[in-house]
Amino acid sequence: MEEKGMSENKQYENEYKVQAVKLAKKIGAVNAANELQIPVNTLYGWIRKVKIGSLDIGCGERSPEESLNIAEENQQLRKRIKALEKENKRLSEMNAFLEDAAAFFAASRQKSGKNKG
Repeated sequence: MEEKGMSENKQYENEYKVQAVKLAKKIGAVNAANELQIPVNTLYGWIRKVKIGSLDIGCGERSPEESLNIAEENQQLRKRIKALEKENKRLSEMNAFLEDAAAFFAASRQKSGKNKG
């Protein structure tokens, strides 16, 4: 692998990170970090990013447990979306009702003002 310079804060390509994480899954993070000659904490950071979804390692690379967690999260998010859509519909209907009521009362005030004058 090519090094990206001799500075303290090395920049790594995404593909390099992905391959490093895949290697860590096979042989362990410490062994992978030693083999790649990168700080183990850097590799742990990439592994954490994969777990939270900010570094994509591609389809089919997730463990069954990770896939199950993603499926559960998707199910919860779908429920949340459904609840928010229901709440949005209720609030839209209430808003329309209040607009109609405001127009009605504004019209009745104008009529009562004309009758007095």
